[in-house]
Amino acid sequence: MPLESIRGDIMDFFTADICDENSDKVQVLNPQYKSYGGANKCQGEIITIKLFEDNGALVSLLRDNQGDGKIVVVDVQGDYCAVVGDKLMGFAHKNNFAGIVVNGYVRDTLTTATIPVALYALGTYPFKSQKKADAELNSTLEFGNVKFTPNEYIYCDVDGIITTKSKI
Repeated sequence: MPLESIRGDIMDFFTADICDENSDKVQVLNPQYKSYGGANKCQGEIITIKLFEDNGALVSLLRDNQGDGKIVVVDVQGDYCAVVGDKLMGFAHKNNFAGIVVNGYVRDTLTTATIPVALYALGTYPFKSQKKADAELNSTLEFGNVKFTPNEYIYCDVDGIITTKSKI
């Protein structure tokens, strides 16, 4: 089967192609992020949230808001606790979020892999978040050599995660 036929059968972008054609317009996230969701690619507008040992604000965001195909970028500053698991992925799916990118850890990955939402994180960790702390919603985040700005665009697939200022 020709490559063009294969590509026509799946979401119509590849991060490698976007980088090749728009190298001056993309930021590329460091490569250590792995896929733990049931969708292996997603694209959409960025929503940001910064947490510290407490995923309560993320639960509210995913449970109480329509995602409209957006991707939530979560910075937990590398804290050793899981901020996304099967329940939050269920909320994300129900409310039409396309994906979640976590600068931190996730759990329940056998289940999250069955939910048709993309999920990327540094790794897995069985301990859930515990403390009650403030969260920062829709501010610019920086990690992995990328600046994540709300309402800009993110593209995620098995080759990597990239951002652009506008939709490509």
